Amino acid sequence: MRLGKVREMVRFLAVVMLTSMAFGQSSSSPSTPTTQSTPADAGAVATPQSSASLGELPPPPPGKSTVIGGEIRSINPVLDEITLKVFGGQTMKILFDERTKAYVNGNRIPVLDLKPAEHASVETTLDGTKVFALRIHMLTQLPQGDARGQVLSYDPGNGRLRISSTLSQKMVTLTVPPNTPVVRTGQTAFTSGGGGVADLTPGALIDVKFEGNGQGRGVATHIDVLATNGATFVFSGVLTYLDLGAGRLTIDDPRDNNTYEVYFDPAEFPQSSQLHQGSHLQVTASFNGTRYTATAMTIE
Repeated sequence: MRLGKVREMVRFLAVVMLTSMAFGQSSSSPSTPTTQSTPADAGAVATPQSSASLGELPPPPPGKSTVIGGEIRSINPVLDEITLKVFGGQTMKILFDERTKAYVNGNRIPVLDLKPAEHASVETTLDGTKVFALRIHMLTQLPQGDARGQVLSYDPGNGRLRISSTLSQKMVTLTVPPNTPVVRTGQTAFTSGGGGVADLTPGALIDVKFEGNGQGRGVATHIDVLATNGATFVFSGVLTYLDLGAGRLTIDDPRDNNTYEVYFDPAEFPQSSQLHQGSHLQVTASFNGTRYTATAMTIE
């Protein structure tokens, strides 16, 4: 009896398994009638798979672009990341994707064909807190680059200039030849004292154009001095950000198409309570080597 019951149980389980397998095949097989769709259904299924919808990419990150010259040390196609040894600086990570355009001596190549190379000029911008490559030019000749940041030190004896890069947050060391133009720029009110290499004092905000010297070092070809410690500036434009509690605002000045962050004491400027995003105002501010601080404010 026990053996008979066991055989009955085995036959029952076999029937259950066969039924389950048949049901699974009928529901998943692409050749069964249940998977045939009408033309309307076929169109509905194909729509999200269309190449137009899959090919759409967001625009590149907005903002000012900076050209970085250096040597490409490695390319990681899995992380979409380039390791660049910046002339006069340390290595930095730069992201790329399908929006990035790559060239070899002016000829367009697919981004995935990029390989480590001696020389490269990479046009970059910030994507949040990450550095993103807009265009990559791989060159046989020495590339040029830009560096914006604050002066850490300058030795006129050997022409050694060290700056803290605004983009990479790393130190960049450049050589400044004696004939390098050093020019104040951006503000008509920025006219008092100093001038030339005398403006390369700690805390000065500068924009440097440089090129490689073939030995992994950067040589400055032109320096724009944007601000020096103690200089006074007049900003006029539209208020784009306001934090009364922190005493901080940003103003978009259309004269040079730049946005400036200015700190102020609300107690010294009671009219600041009338400010709102979109207000037109004029702010006189001094630069202390770290930030702009308001000394006068007029709502226009």
